[in-house]
This record gives sequence, structure tokens and C-alpha cells, in this order.
Amino acid sequence: MNRKWLASILVAIFSIAALVFIIIGKFNFAVLAMTIMFALSNGFRAKSFAEQGYVKEAKWMKYMAIFFAIASIAVFVIVLTD
Repeated sequence: MNRKWLASILVAIFSIAALVFIIIGKFNFAVLAMTIMFALSNGFRAKSFAEQGYVKEAKWMKYMAIFFAIASIAVFVIVLTD
């Protein structure tokens, strides 16, 4: 499967999951889905920028992906302890 298709499908799944959790009122799970979505989209964007030769932008997106991955873990721990 093409990496762009995979990225689009994963981001769409977590976006829809966040909307569903907002509608049913599970806001902690909605925040978890959104942070995972941001981590995935920034990670795939960093890879794309690196392939295009945009080194500074790729580095920035990589750090943003790492930040949202750590935030996702923190939100997951909060959801588990809540």
C-alpha cells in the first residue's frame, strides 16, 4: 500500500474517532484520538518534507511529531487512571 494512502487512512480514522467521542461526550478519548492524529500527520509530513529536501521543515515536523507522541502517552496514562 502506498505510504500516502496509509497516512490518509490513519489520519481519517483518528479524526472520525475524535468526532465520535466528542458527540458521545467522552472528551478524554477525543483528546487522545486527536493527539494520536497530530502525531501521525506530523510524522508523515516530516518524512515527506525530508524526501523533498526541506531539511529545516522536516526537522520541525519531526519534533512536533515527537511532542504529540509524548502528549499521546500522557493522555493515555490520564485516561487509564481516571
